[in-house]
Amino acid sequence: MNSDQFNGLWNEFRGEVQRQWGRFTDDDLLEIKGDYTKFLGIAQKRYGDQIEAVKEWADQWLDEHPALQESKRR
Repeated sequence: MNSDQFNGLWNEFRGEVQRQWGRFTDDDLLEIKGDYTKFLGIAQKRYGDQIEAVKEWADQWLDEHPALQESKRR
């Protein structure tokens, strides 16, 4: 996952994050603003020992997203 891809899908992704991982606050999501490194840091803070599950979920969601698939074809 690169940061440009993550940033481009942020608006859609943030809604999924809120549904799947409810410990992220609105302030967390405002701070992240599509920055993958910040996302991982806040995920670590909120989920600690579950960080690998959060990362795997995020990577899977982003890999399955149609817009990401389209950008990989180019």
